[in-house]
Amino acid sequence: MDNTALQEFFVPEDVLQILLSASNSSTLIDSLETLIQVCRAADGRADLASKSILPSVVQLIQSLPYPSGRHLLTLSLKLLRNLCAGEVSNQKSFLEQSGVAIISNVLNSANISLEPDSGVIRMGLQVLANVSLAGERHQHAIWQQLFPKEFLAVARVQSRETCDPLCMVIFACCDGSPELFEKLCGDGAITIMKEIVRTTAAVGFGEDWVKLLLSRICLEGPYFSSLFSNLGFATSENVEDTEFREDLFSSEQAFFLRIISDILNERLREITVPRDFALCVFGIFKKSVGALNCVTRGQSGLPTGTSMIDVLGYSLAILRDVCAQKTLRGFQEDLGDAVDVLLSHGLIELILCLLRDLEPPAIIRKAIKQGEGQDGTNSGSSKPCPYKGFRRDIVAVIGNCTYQRKPVQDEIRQRDGILLLLQQCGLDEDNPFLKEWGIWCVRNLLEGNEDNKRVVTELELQGSVDAPEIAGLGLRVEVNPETGRPKLVNVS
Repeated sequence: MDNTALQEFFVPEDVLQILLSASNSSTLIDSLETLIQVCRAADGRADLASKSILPSVVQLIQSLPYPSGRHLLTLSLKLLRNLCAGEVSNQKSFLEQSGVAIISNVLNSANISLEPDSGVIRMGLQVLANVSLAGERHQHAIWQQLFPKEFLAVARVQSRETCDPLCMVIFACCDGSPELFEKLCGDGAITIMKEIVRTTAAVGFGEDWVKLLLSRICLEGPYFSSLFSNLGFATSENVEDTEFREDLFSSEQAFFLRIISDILNERLREITVPRDFALCVFGIFKKSVGALNCVTRGQSGLPTGTSMIDVLGYSLAILRDVCAQKTLRGFQEDLGDAVDVLLSHGLIELILCLLRDLEPPAIIRKAIKQGEGQDGTNSGSSKPCPYKGFRRDIVAVIGNCTYQRKPVQDEIRQRDGILLLLQQCGLDEDNPFLKEWGIWCVRNLLEGNEDNKRVVTELELQGSVDAPEIAGLGLRVEVNPETGRPKLVNVS
């Protein structure tokens, strides 16, 4: 494209001459491409800042029509993005030139058709992302211009290209401001986050900005329940209602739990889970267990592609990790009372019931030929694991809860759960690492609890537990020569 062809775009002559001179080029396209390369280095950005190039680039963007000037617009946005990458004087000049409003107009122009231009939108968002890193004044200007209408419009563009930088811009604007997070998740505006999750569920994400955003909102903030409800069907707003229906959960809710589970697992040593969050997840889990009445044995691990089963599995995984914080961080930190609240709401009773209702592990199923199994388990009426790893995850929750919690150890004994947990210490092809979690669970169950050790000893002597199961825990039964009473001892 020669420079005479630019007349139809009404590019100001002074803007054209400044860019051509700065790049020592003869055409605008060559000029933009040259300056883009120059701006890749900090020294190049500083040099162009000293020549006040940015105002000319902003004017150029303002003069280019969309879509006829798309190619030049894309190059101009890329140059503007590079100019604003960590160069304070350019970031300041961007605000002085009303750059936020101009980029907002570009975003609107590229998003009005049935097929939004994700490339142009992404470039515009990257400009704003670089500017937002300049500080509170810049973040405020972006927020005031784009919240909520423009943010929502971009969030509805189902493209990974646009969702990643959008999340970066929103996070940068809200970071350090609980008031802005409250506005983002308030009535009406929470639709922005709902659309971001829906887009991410549909197309995935390439960067971690969405995880940082959801972590701040749902794990460090109080908005998990609200966002989960908004992602559901119109008829399933109350997560505490335990009535079961096959259409209870949406695929977006299942994906949302999956990403929250991933975030919590990655940041377990950093985040102290609020009690309201833990109770909400427990409510979701209780709602989803009805699926066990109508499923067949799972053929894969999570995700299974079935919303109900995935909600069941990921809510269980979250509970497992909530209960693991004490294990990882010990007593020296104030971890709140999330686990204590779960225990007071019947977590152990429910988990033991679910485990007892499952068909036995593979190693025990092979030993049970017919009729009723051990501990009153009837192989004909028992339920299969809905996904590979379900039994393991149940045992993991119990194991984490029993770690240095004597009331939980005692409750399991009082509910006749010791033999049941000993039966989880074997290999199971449908539950990878079940043996390791089972051993961890029983060790925690016996640690410092003589009553529980006595029960295990009696079970072994009665033949209810095979010696290898106990040996696998690093224990053996010995008879005290003075009292004649059996006891468990560590294998030296």
